[in-house]
Amino acid sequence: MRTESPFSPSAKAAPSKGAKKKAARTGTDRTSPDKRERILRAAVKVFARKGFYAARVSEIAKAAGVADGTIYLYFENKDDVLVKLFDDRLTRLIAALEQEIRTEGLDFEQRFRRVVELQLGLLDGRRELAEVVTINLRQSTRLLKQYATPLFTKYIDVMASLIAEGQRDGAVRAEVSPRIVARSLWGALDALALTWAIGGGEPGHLSKAGKQVGDVFLGGIAAPH
Repeated sequence: MRTESPFSPSAKAAPSKGAKKKAARTGTDRTSPDKRERILRAAVKVFARKGFYAARVSEIAKAAGVADGTIYLYFENKDDVLVKLFDDRLTRLIAALEQEIRTEGLDFEQRFRRVVELQLGLLDGRRELAEVVTINLRQSTRLLKQYATPLFTKYIDVMASLIAEGQRDGAVRAEVSPRIVARSLWGALDALALTWAIGGGEPGHLSKAGKQVGDVFLGGIAAPH
């Protein structure tokens, strides 16, 4: 499995609409992908420590080492920071899962185990990030419905495609629904991350749990030999 995390700060992202308008009006563009990532990382710490509703933009700016107004070069408001954080991290996760699924020379069981272990491994040792993506987003039903649904759907599509491919190869029982399996898998992994985050779990626990999750699901969906 690759050691480089898709949550590394190397990924580039576009500035906010407000930043684009300001750049067009002034003829300058002072936005920086590295600074945007620094703000997102600071937001993870602040949201995890204070909770989404209690957190302030000024606290995120201070943690990122930037002026308060700099936040608005990249994000519309505090809600936008949380949305972009979730969008950025889940988008990278989906891209990493797609790459794992396309890995050549692996059978279905190997690919299934790798995507499970990858998803849990990315959060292992990142308790603050786990808190944000499992707890803080739930604090806003509007944000969850309006912005998270498309990404959840994309995740389900990716995982369902892996299950469907396993059915075509004869590794997965034909009567199971790929999308139900995909939704169940998301629920199991999300619940593990949630309880680990709020329970102060030790580093390494989620990675070890990945093997057991793989055993449980493969035992339930595997076609009889």
